[in-house]
Amino acid sequence: MTPSRQDARGFLRALFDAGIAAAQPAVCVPPYLPARPKGRTVVVGAGKAAAAMALAVEGHWHGPLEGIVATRHGQKLPTRRIEIAEGSHPVPDAAGEAAARRMIERVKGLGPDDLVLCLISGGASAILTLPAPGLTLADKQEVNRALLRSGASIHEMNCVRKHLSAIKGGRLAAACGDAQVLTLAISDVPGDEPSVIGSGPTVADPTTFADARAILAKYRIVPPPAVARRLAAGPDEETPKPGDPHLARARYQLVAAPQTSLEAAAARSREAGVVPLILSDSIEGEAREVARAFAAISRQAAKRGQPAAAPCALLSGGEATVTVRGKGKGGRNTEFLLALALALDEHPGIHALAGGTDGMDGTEDNAGALVTPDTLSRARHLGLDPRAFLERNDAYSFFASLGDLVVTGATHTNVNDFRAILIDGSRSAG
Repeated sequence: MTPSRQDARGFLRALFDAGIAAAQPAVCVPPYLPARPKGRTVVVGAGKAAAAMALAVEGHWHGPLEGIVATRHGQKLPTRRIEIAEGSHPVPDAAGEAAARRMIERVKGLGPDDLVLCLISGGASAILTLPAPGLTLADKQEVNRALLRSGASIHEMNCVRKHLSAIKGGRLAAACGDAQVLTLAISDVPGDEPSVIGSGPTVADPTTFADARAILAKYRIVPPPAVARRLAAGPDEETPKPGDPHLARARYQLVAAPQTSLEAAAARSREAGVVPLILSDSIEGEAREVARAFAAISRQAAKRGQPAAAPCALLSGGEATVTVRGKGKGGRNTEFLLALALALDEHPGIHALAGGTDGMDGTEDNAGALVTPDTLSRARHLGLDPRAFLERNDAYSFFASLGDLVVTGATHTNVNDFRAILIDGSRSAG
């Protein structure tokens, strides 16, 4: 049964909500908690889901518990035994640096009977910041801002971040000495690679200083002198590599990922009588280019019933990028949607939602937005020029003017971006 036109928005929002619910730490963390060790249990970690993950650990842990995790400013939760610190995202700040220093101190001197439980989720790369020797926080902030504007992928950004850090790229696990280390991670990166999620503070890093230098050169980023010197360091300064004995007692467990949420959304779609098709959990690329490709797939489904016949829902995850050229407001999801609306050109019977599962699209207060068959006509009725908004990277203002922003508030999880396109089979305009 195809959702009616007025229910299409509610249907898409229900899919989004189902995806977020499936990745909640209260659901996905408890099944993976280890047995209580003979010695101390110290909890550390960072990310947008860190506070909720800590709360889930506290609710299901029997025995002594201590530690500190860091989350984004404004996202504390009422834990009792694990301290919640806060830091800035996507550009690091002094509060995040202070929290990282305290984590390193908390894990020093632990023995083989002790356990370090590390809770990592998306956002940790920025929130958990500890400049490498010879660098300042200002150095790292400058490079972060340049990378965010450049259109670099999350894999590329995190390669650079690891090589400017004293805690990422396996260095946190190395600081734990003889203790057991178990990392529970919620993935927000395409491919779910442990070394990329949160810049892998507890896992070996296969990338090198040379890789980081090449990334900056690719995007024509001229780093501060101290950063250039750091990236020219010799092999003795490299991050721990696969097989490093300092990581011998470190284990890693993925507890939620983009695929988890897509499967939950697919189940909700089936309940509504709409055939779901998961295209991929790891879509990357410039948001505008991704939008054009998805518009073509949507048109094929509407016209020819391929890769699925209407009514169907095309689902995908991953992380698009935006090369910032204008001075508008918005994130990769609203940019994707505005480009999608233009590419669809008011095709009847196609609706779409895209949003960040953390509840924030870039740095704005929305998770994402909605596109309907009449998005462009409603905009033009208000005197808005969609292409002009796209060219100045101002998709947030565009959808805000239409009342089509999706606002969830902080979700306390993060499994990257979520996209759902409903093909309802309608041939009528409107």
